[in-house]
Amino acid sequence: MNRLYNIFYQSHIGSWAILVLLFFVGYFLLKAAKAKGAKIVHMVLRLFYIIMLVSGIGMLVTLGFPLMYLVKGALAFFLIYAMEMILVRTKKGTLGQQATLYWAIMIVTLVLVVLLGYGVISF
Repeated sequence: MNRLYNIFYQSHIGSWAILVLLFFVGYFLLKAAKAKGAKIVHMVLRLFYIIMLVSGIGMLVTLGFPLMYLVKGALAFFLIYAMEMILVRTKKGTLGQQATLYWAIMIVTLVLVVLLGYGVISF
């Protein structure tokens, strides 16, 4: 069981790091009007959403669903939502006045998810 948890953990940590990097690459490609490159990066980003979610759920199952990690998972869903809305609405040109809201949600939830994940915040 410990080995399985370690596999999920390493996949989860790696997918989070790549996820954040791909988000910013995709965003800046959209801003630079490189539509084809941005579309490819966005598709790869969505693949890493799935990897991150599967590995996170796997860790939850092996740990027995502790409350702190359930909260972290819920925050991660809000983070994915904010990242997707930023990218999709930037592509469509409809982000407008809601840009500040989505960026705030993304930054706050990203910080909280990282702090919960590394045990800086615990309950």
